[in-house]
Amino acid sequence: MKIIIASDHTGVDYKATLVKEMQEKGYTVSDLGTFDSNQPDDYPDYAEKVAKAILSKQGERGIIICGSGVGVSVAANKFKGIRAGVCHDTYSAHQCVEHDDANVLCIGQRIIGIELAREVVFTFLKAVFSNEERHVRRLKKIAIIEDSNMK
Repeated sequence: MKIIIASDHTGVDYKATLVKEMQEKGYTVSDLGTFDSNQPDDYPDYAEKVAKAILSKQGERGIIICGSGVGVSVAANKFKGIRAGVCHDTYSAHQCVEHDDANVLCIGQRIIGIELAREVVFTFLKAVFSNEERHVRRLKKIAIIEDSNMK
């Protein structure tokens, strides 16, 4: 599986650790930056990079890290076809894929420790959409909402 990852300056440390560990587990990882935790930048820029890479099929799943995970989630979800969830526990990490077909995981380096971040990331990556009728029906409704608000 190919993973697209990025962070703003507040997520650089976790991103570096997670990239290495994903590669060690056989994932192909494309790191879209940033690389300098001492140079303040803007999280929407990195959410946009990941969203566009996922939508253009450069990767199957995306991971974005900022201070809280919330800002990058808000920004990524502005892109039609992106379903980004903030997950700071393993239940949400697998459930967002199984029920909501989430394609982007957002986490906050200031919120959870690195051990839990590892568990959340690998739980998210191993999860599979259930394709149950009720979840498919709900995703169709979300698509209708997206389409009606794109005007």
